Amino acid sequence: MTQAPHPRNNRMLTVEQLTDMISSGETDTVILAFTDMQGRLQGKLLHAPFFLESALADGTDGCNYLLAVDVEMETVGGYDSTSWEKGYGDMAFVLDLDTIRRLPHRPGTVMIQCDLGQIDGGSVPMSPRTMLRVQAERAAARGWRVLAGTELEFMIYENTYEDAWNRRYVDLTPSNQFNVDYSILGSLRVEPLLRTLRSTLYQAGMTVESAKGECNLGQHEIAFEYDEVVTTADNHTVYKTVAKDIAHQQGKSMTFMAKPNERDGSSCHIHMSLRGIEGEFVFWDQERGRRTPLYDHFIAGVLHTMREFTLFYAPNINSYKRFVPGSFAPTAVAWGIDNRTCAVRLVGHGRSARLENRLPGGDVNPYLALAAMLAGGLYGIEHELELPAAVSGNAYTSGAPTVPTTLHEARDLLANSTIAREAFSHEVIKHYLNYADVEIAAFDAAITDWELRRGFERL
Repeated sequence: MTQAPHPRNNRMLTVEQLTDMISSGETDTVILAFTDMQGRLQGKLLHAPFFLESALADGTDGCNYLLAVDVEMETVGGYDSTSWEKGYGDMAFVLDLDTIRRLPHRPGTVMIQCDLGQIDGGSVPMSPRTMLRVQAERAAARGWRVLAGTELEFMIYENTYEDAWNRRYVDLTPSNQFNVDYSILGSLRVEPLLRTLRSTLYQAGMTVESAKGECNLGQHEIAFEYDEVVTTADNHTVYKTVAKDIAHQQGKSMTFMAKPNERDGSSCHIHMSLRGIEGEFVFWDQERGRRTPLYDHFIAGVLHTMREFTLFYAPNINSYKRFVPGSFAPTAVAWGIDNRTCAVRLVGHGRSARLENRLPGGDVNPYLALAAMLAGGLYGIEHELELPAAVSGNAYTSGAPTVPTTLHEARDLLANSTIAREAFSHEVIKHYLNYADVEIAAFDAAITDWELRRGFERL
């Protein structure tokens, strides 16, 4: 465990600052958290003096079933890394001391994010954070820094989480009753919550840009500044957890589901670019005022791998309900200049030149999606893929290849992808195919409200 000479920004904490805060009694709880396959923060709340005496030097551990369960936390079969037969042993929480941050909405509480390691040494390759680190290291070996931003939408309801559960998530009251896309009035209606979120997340080390309303009822977005790719994923997961926690404190609930109702779903557009190690332009030829060939290869690689990597962009059954023509969610694997009908939209020039991947929804695991996008782009560079023609009109009717429409289709595309196995290893791909198989089997066995409404009386 090491820490960089300086924190990510002056709102993040050093080990020395944290030690002083614990010694003075200002901090009494240290959360050690990692991100699981579903994109959730899991871990432990440690008593702060114990953290100083033991966990700071030695870390802590947890059951390795945490990377082999479904959303319900049920132990499921089919994973090579852990099972009943293997005894469900431990894995190590390896502290990343660059991620020490206050959680101001929880007095006396600090969080540190962790990588996962084998108890006897070595990494856990199917850990989402490890998967992203591996791709970032591939880029670094070529002399490139990877910058990224995630634009995460959510929906706010006046119901508490407990009330929503008891109602089976039906007939909830959205915090706005009409389309509030860019509406100042609509944002002000929920500003007590949005303001608390912005302030809290800023104090927790994130650089907040803005909040805005979106199209669905009670739908909003808070945007954060572009950052290093792993930092962006770290911030994304903390943001989701803190946002739900603050909503709970205010007697409300929010969801990041991709499609919680039949109106427009919640997206998570991902922006990405490469820079030189010292910040040099990589995607833009400043003298000629245009994209570099390397940028075009990167875009081509993201497009070339998009269908095969969709499981990492759209990891749940519900994810695929977003992909509806004319909904601002993409259906065409195509690119265009500032064209929101395409899966890949190019925006900016010079230092701001970047591509926006519009495929992921609000339910995405940011580490997996960023790793997939970066792996695809690097594949395009390494193979000097030619960029197909841009779509300047309506990509929904362009005849371009389409994104998978079900988790089952995405699972089969990943299963047959040699590029995925080269980028992530056979072991990792097998692990995530089993994740998909578990979700598909669970859904196929479920009796849905749709079936009951259509069939209970009339069939």
